[in-house]
Amino acid sequence: MTTTSSPTVLQDGKSATPSITYVLFFASFHGLALLAPWFFSWPALFTAIFLHWLFGSIGICLGYHRLLTHRSFQVPKWLEYIIATIGALALQGGPMFWVSGHRLHHAHTEDVDKDPYSAKKGFWWSHMMWLFYPRPEFFSREIYTKAAPDLARQPFYHWLDRNFLLLQIPLTLALYLIGGWSFVIYGVFVRAVVLWHSTWFVNSATHTWGYRTFDADDNARNLWWVSVLTYGEGWHNNHHAYPNVAKAGFRWWEIDVTWWSIKALKSLGLAKKVVMPPQL
Repeated sequence: MTTTSSPTVLQDGKSATPSITYVLFFASFHGLALLAPWFFSWPALFTAIFLHWLFGSIGICLGYHRLLTHRSFQVPKWLEYIIATIGALALQGGPMFWVSGHRLHHAHTEDVDKDPYSAKKGFWWSHMMWLFYPRPEFFSREIYTKAAPDLARQPFYHWLDRNFLLLQIPLTLALYLIGGWSFVIYGVFVRAVVLWHSTWFVNSATHTWGYRTFDADDNARNLWWVSVLTYGEGWHNNHHAYPNVAKAGFRWWEIDVTWWSIKALKSLGLAKKVVMPPQL
C-alpha cells in the first residue's frame, strides 16, 4: 500500500492527519469480515484457519521474521522466495517494508521516534495506529530499503514489495472457484483481519502484559495467549533478548509452533545454520 500524499509529521512522530487511504483500506476489510455470519460454512471456516496458519506461521513468523529479518537460519534461495511470497499473501506489506520496520524496532527500542511502532507511545499506537499515520522514513520505499540492504540487492524483493497486493487477485479467484463467496469472505477478509490483529498483538500486548525471563533493555514480555495466536511469536522477551535465535520458546511450556516447521525443514536438509538459544 502507498499513500497518495505525505501527511504532515508532528514533533512526537505522529502525522497531523491520518492517511485516508490506509484508514479506508483497513476499515473496508474489517467491514467485509463482519459479513462472516451470513456466509458461514464449516469448509470456509477451516479454510480461513488453514490460511491463517500458512500465511501467518510460515509466511510471516518463519519467513518475514525469523528467516528474512533476523537470518536465524538459511534455506535455498528458491525456497526462500517461495516462503517470502507466502508472507506477501498475508497482506502485511512487502518483504522489504516488513523487514526494515522490524529491524528498526529492534535497533531503536528506547527511541520512540526511530521505532516505527514503539510501545512507549501507547497500546493502540503500537497495535495499529502507527499504520494510519505513516511517516516517510518507514513507508517510503526509497528510504526504508536502507534498513534492508540484503533484500534491496535482489530484484525479486523489489518486485514483491511493489506487487504484493496483486497476489490477492489469484488467491481470491481460486477461493471463489473452490467455494464461492463463503470462501472469499472467510479466506480473504476474515483471515486477513484476524491475522493482522494476531500479529499486531506482538507489538502491543507483549510489551504490556506477561512475564520477563531476561532483563533486556526494553519492555518486551512473554505472553502465552499471543503465542497461541502467532504460533510462537508471543515469547517476545526471549526474542528481544536473543533476536537472532530461530526458536522463540525456550522453556518446555513455551510452545513454539513455528519452530516445529523450522525443525522439519532442518530434518529434510533444507534449513541450515540454525541459530539455537543458550542453555538456560
